[in-house]
Amino acid sequence: MNYLNASYFFDFENDLVQNLVAEFDNESLSDKDKAIALYTKVRDDWKYDPYSISLSKETYKASDIANKRMGNCVEKSIILIACLRAVGIPSRLHLGKVKNHIAVERLTEKFGSNELTPHGMVNVFLDNKWLKISPAFNASLCELLNVQPVDFDGETDSFLQQFDSKGSKFMEYTDDYGHFEDVPVEFMIQNVKEHYPHIFDRGDGNTEFKL
Repeated sequence: MNYLNASYFFDFENDLVQNLVAEFDNESLSDKDKAIALYTKVRDDWKYDPYSISLSKETYKASDIANKRMGNCVEKSIILIACLRAVGIPSRLHLGKVKNHIAVERLTEKFGSNELTPHGMVNVFLDNKWLKISPAFNASLCELLNVQPVDFDGETDSFLQQFDSKGSKFMEYTDDYGHFEDVPVEFMIQNVKEHYPHIFDRGDGNTEFKL
């Protein structure tokens, strides 16, 4: 498999994505430096929004996400992967299921559960090893939740915030769906419908939902 390719979803040749990576695509920066900078940019420049769900594949294009300033974990992972591939760093999408334990009242009200699925993160290939990184929770949100933001040092996994600053459990992974070369939209749609069937019982034909 080639984790450097552009695709319908990882359309990093688009000008919108190229503009995002322009300042990082230079020979003075190592791949490690580029990966850290892009991770931090995506983590903090797109506010985390878990309540926007789409069944339309167009919304999962990196160029479409580049036009937004909010995104769920899958969308933020997609734009990060597109940026990483744009500067020549192999990367891929990794999906799983997570359970949140803090500030879950609205989550439970909207989804009927404190579990989020599919939860997206990124696998990035640096120094001959795959690392897991999650740009989902922006630093300003972490401050509100009393949780330390997940920083990436370019050498170790940075994808899980188990506890808040007081030691209370924050989140945990409950299932792992593995990694994907491209965005598995059909799998994601089926997964969402299986876990949150009540969301899609409206019968109005809408393919995007703001909960």
